[in-house]
Amino acid sequence: MAKQLKQIAIYGKGGIGKSTTTSNISAALAEAGYKVMQFGADPKADSTNTLRGGEYIPSVLDLLAERRRVDAYEAIFQGFGGIYCVEAGGPQPGVGCAGRGIITAVELLKQQRVFEELDLDIVIYDVLGDVVCGGFAVPVREGIAEHVFTVSSSDFMAIYAANNLFRGIERFSNSGGALLGGIIANSINTDFQREVIDDFAAHTDTPIVQYVPRSLTVTQAELSGRTTIEAAPQSAQADVYRQLARRIAEHTESKVPTPLNPQQLREWSARWADHLVAAERAEAERQVA
Repeated sequence: MAKQLKQIAIYGKGGIGKSTTTSNISAALAEAGYKVMQFGADPKADSTNTLRGGEYIPSVLDLLAERRRVDAYEAIFQGFGGIYCVEAGGPQPGVGCAGRGIITAVELLKQQRVFEELDLDIVIYDVLGDVVCGGFAVPVREGIAEHVFTVSSSDFMAIYAANNLFRGIERFSNSGGALLGGIIANSINTDFQREVIDDFAAHTDTPIVQYVPRSLTVTQAELSGRTTIEAAPQSAQADVYRQLARRIAEHTESKVPTPLNPQQLREWSARWADHLVAAERAEAERQVA
């Protein structure tokens, strides 16, 4: 009997640390003995850089621009720990649909039965989450990924993007779409940041999978073109990623979230804005006293 392939998608607003988090999860899973593929589904085609020493790889769309037919294995490169790396790619700026690369790359891999031939344990789709539409919604809409996780900080625009993703999951859940595994709370270094993301999670009935602090260790690793798992394996930050990877590997139960509607989200953020102003005023008064 063939083993059960686990496919997950990790979404997040651009610049939130989604690819950094995903690559460290992949590295930790490979370190633990899993056969992993990381599928970069961002038009920038830079998801897998730190798994390959900072090196870019040609995307599926790059290869198809050169010739009409492509062998899927021409787009698959191995990186740290034997991780299989694929980049869907995107069109030239101002031309075409940015999500088309995802649709094209997924179809190519499925048609050529790559997942089965490589005998993978886990496929992780690293997906831009600013706009959950068209190609970017494919892992959710088509149920390609079983479980969806979102990387979010406590910043409003990151939470706004996460809430939009929840709305998409809710919409497609009745037609076999992927379900939500939870929030990866990134760049959480203060009690206030944790309170904000915890409150959003409570309002949307969503679990927090892991709190990931902002760390210079991550920056140093990325500047050398590596994941934290590879560059600083003994660091506390590497252990955070290992714990996160273990929780994702063991995750089995996902569900439909309860996203906030636009008015509810605006009211929620306004309450936190008032709370922040009050907290800053109290701190200023304390210092004067």
